[in-house]
Amino acid sequence: MRGEEIRKGIDVFPSSLHDTEKAAAASTKEGKDVTSLGKSKKAATIAVAETALSRVLNATPIMVLPPLILVRLQKTEWLRTRPRMLLPVNLGLILTTSVFALPLALAAFPTRQSVRAGRLEKEIVDAVGEDAVVEFNRGI
Repeated sequence: MRGEEIRKGIDVFPSSLHDTEKAAAASTKEGKDVTSLGKSKKAATIAVAETALSRVLNATPIMVLPPLILVRLQKTEWLRTRPRMLLPVNLGLILTTSVFALPLALAAFPTRQSVRAGRLEKEIVDAVGEDAVVEFNRGI
């Protein structure tokens, strides 16, 4: 699905406006969009890798914590005398873990990613300089 982005690259923008809302407001006020510095395959690779990592960060607590807690709860007298409560307790643990894990996984990597231009293609470096900071939309 994201392989096309890696093959073609994603748009890279100058990092003069760090706040995405300010950039959106400025572009709609002036009637123009922030101009792209070009497409970068390296930025796309970073974006896809970080997105994959954030999805792993999201799934790991949901797959690890509820089973560990459920094993401990199954040893309690309360759950042994109420075996029909096993499924609702398990679903409740999964829901609770998801409620806390999803925001943390999404916050691990911001949607707008900043990177030093020296890490990207030569065309981008030539446009802004090696030490300049550029940003791209990583996606969710």
